[in-house]
Amino acid sequence: MIRLFAAAVALVLTLQPAAAFDTRATAAYVLDQTTGTVLLAKNADEPLPPASMSKLMTLYMAFEAVERGKQNGGLDLVEKLPVSEHAMSYGGSTMFLDTTDRVSVEDLIRGIIVLSGNDASAVIAEALSPDGTEYGFARLMTQRAQQMGMTNSTFANSNGWPQAGHLMSVRDLGLLANRIITDFPQFYPLFAEREFAFDSRAPQNKTNRNPLLGLGIGADGLKTGHTNEAGYGLVGSAKQGDRRVIFVLSGLDSAAARAQEAESVVNWAFRQFTQRDLGEAGTRIAEAPVALGTTQSVGLELKDDLSMLVPVTGGDEIEAEVIYTGPFQAPISKGDELGELVVDRGDLPAMRVPLVASTSIAPGGFMVKMTAAALHLMNRLNAGPQAAPTVEAETS
Repeated sequence: MIRLFAAAVALVLTLQPAAAFDTRATAAYVLDQTTGTVLLAKNADEPLPPASMSKLMTLYMAFEAVERGKQNGGLDLVEKLPVSEHAMSYGGSTMFLDTTDRVSVEDLIRGIIVLSGNDASAVIAEALSPDGTEYGFARLMTQRAQQMGMTNSTFANSNGWPQAGHLMSVRDLGLLANRIITDFPQFYPLFAEREFAFDSRAPQNKTNRNPLLGLGIGADGLKTGHTNEAGYGLVGSAKQGDRRVIFVLSGLDSAAARAQEAESVVNWAFRQFTQRDLGEAGTRIAEAPVALGTTQSVGLELKDDLSMLVPVTGGDEIEAEVIYTGPFQAPISKGDELGELVVDRGDLPAMRVPLVASTSIAPGGFMVKMTAAALHLMNRLNAGPQAAPTVEAETS
């Protein structure tokens, strides 16, 4: 292991700890989506009642179904779905649907996003369920969540209505938000809609509950949640400049606390951290020894552009380590991954960056191999009689 400092590797930054965010939420997760840096994780992997925030999973699967299309077992935005008695029976936040309605998929999606419609979620669920029931769809939700890496999520319904076994971790909710933003950019703008007056039948429920929309801080999604069991929560996202932050808060004691905490998280994430470009792909970072090659060393260079999130209180020097197992045996091809640069970022997780061979190195010829064999023999002889076995030089 070779330790390199800023002067040697041309990375310029001194990292001081960013001011920690002491959230009042029971569980919290903050992700800088642009760099993949986790800024905050509090009880992030504990399965908790997610309330209406779990509607994001129903929406994700609805978006997948629309992409598949009706001919492939999915949905069309313009097709109209029937409302069952089960869907109509939901209380709480609803679109006030009844069994005489047939509602377009697009309106149901907007009703889930903007109005947090429990009934709309159930209508979508029954349409996509393998057995026509909401619970059958919930089983699919759990299976799909596992496939997506959401290992602390299980679903008992489509909308977050309090029910035993309906649980998600805040990290899973953050992963889900990230996937919605990344996988379905065509649908994501719906999360910024401020109002949706469906059929003018529910004037008291036409406003998006996201308290950050319209504050001028870049907030553009995703979903609030509240039950007595879960408290007040929010899965949110905001974009300022080229950076996007995703955050999840759960277990707050009031809507006012949720709004204040969410705004504070966004301001903290953007003000306390900044993205810095530290090197382009191909920048040589170090040299490593090569055995039995036409040259005795190979350059280690950045495989990709190096950009990372750091505290804004940083200065002008950085400490990093180049880690590899050497010497490397020829032949070596340009671009072979040979090691990594490990960058210390203070309180943030260390960043591990692949380093690759800067050039190709062919195996050495007869004389190189003879010289290497002779040096090996002399080293063993100098180590003492017990360490000097017979060595035969390779001649082919």
